[in-house]
Amino acid sequence: MLRLTRRWFTLLLPAVAALLLVAGRPAAAQLRVDVTRGMLEPLPIAIPAFVLKRPGAAGADELARRGEDLAAVVAADLQRSGLFRPLPEEAFISTPASADVRPQFANWRAIAAQALVVGQIDREPSGRLVAEFRLWDVLAEQQLVGLRYTAEPADWRRMAHRIADDIYERLTGEKGYFDTRIVFIAETGPKTQRVKRLAIMDQDGFNLRYLTDGKDLVLTPRFSPTRQEITYLAYYGNKPRVYLYDLETGKHEVLGDFPNMTFAPRFSPDGRRVIMSLADNGNSDIYEMDLQTRRVRRLTDHPAIDTSPSYSPDGRYIVFNSDRGGSQQLYVMEADGTKIRRISFGDGRYATPVWSPRGDLIAFTKMGEQKFRIGVMRPDGSGERLLTDAYQDEAPSWAPNGRVLIFFRLDPATGATSLWTIDLTGYNERKVPTPTDASDPAWSPLLD
Repeated sequence: MLRLTRRWFTLLLPAVAALLLVAGRPAAAQLRVDVTRGMLEPLPIAIPAFVLKRPGAAGADELARRGEDLAAVVAADLQRSGLFRPLPEEAFISTPASADVRPQFANWRAIAAQALVVGQIDREPSGRLVAEFRLWDVLAEQQLVGLRYTAEPADWRRMAHRIADDIYERLTGEKGYFDTRIVFIAETGPKTQRVKRLAIMDQDGFNLRYLTDGKDLVLTPRFSPTRQEITYLAYYGNKPRVYLYDLETGKHEVLGDFPNMTFAPRFSPDGRRVIMSLADNGNSDIYEMDLQTRRVRRLTDHPAIDTSPSYSPDGRYIVFNSDRGGSQQLYVMEADGTKIRRISFGDGRYATPVWSPRGDLIAFTKMGEQKFRIGVMRPDGSGERLLTDAYQDEAPSWAPNGRVLIFFRLDPATGATSLWTIDLTGYNERKVPTPTDASDPAWSPLLD
């Protein structure tokens, strides 16, 4: 349930300071981070602890600790993107006394900071937290953004993620992806008796919650565009079927009373349909279900195995993998199942395609040279690039801005599985912390 409130606020500095800001501003290009290049030098950014707006107020010590927490989460989010380098607190020559006071820019230039975040925190009489922050271009001595958030105390981490998203968007020109969740399969136990539970957490690994008890096998969870439902494969009663899970109520229901196995579900971009595979006598084809009428439409009819369908963001096309050409390859068809065409022609086999939210790329798992690797190609099959090069990487899922992918990796020595992210440029590969082994991740849309 959304409980965050965001408001823009205007420059509150004294008029004289504002005039000096315009008259004495050093000549400098506006601060900007290029997200299209790999291996660029991360932008040095200073993010001091959010200061108290009313230092003498009751509960000041607790609030001051929360101000430190806010800054730490914002810094961690930005650092994980690989585009920013938060400067250590020990390097600071001065610390802000208030977000309403013009920073001493010379002190921040002296430690090579190019961007500065100055925030302050307060508590309303109702108990809700209030956080304000300003993002400054240190060289140009110019405020780039100023925002105020209010939230219930329990939502302070979301508040920090939203602030990180604001900073990311202002400095890169693209939407952030920090105020999001990851649903995945949490794995425990020996290799031959793995317990697999449906789990959900914030994108940075915090606020973990298990959604199933592990008594029944669950696989391939996928978020709905509304962020409130998850579709997944479960073996309840040893019957493999596609289910819907409502995050608000905790209730789940089977999708359709099919006599055979259904699997590989995924929502349509408008959230009104679920596309999935249905297996019958060793063959599988792709079907689509209207969630309101529960009417089912068959989209493919071929003796080969057609599976892993994923819609384009405009809902007009579907990518899937099939062995109809003799080996496992990627195909694209119209949303009504017509005009099927093969798009992958490289060496090896292709699986688990997923269309980027931007519509410009399709991510996939490529199998060949005794490895499973994550790659991307354009929807017409051109421009194929492999982004990872480990023993076994599988099941990519896009961040909502289409710039980062999450996937899972199998360690061949231990059999352990873990979650990883990688930038679209193929750099900044990072492990996502989870308390147990983890697989089959799916990234949510932005929570607002």
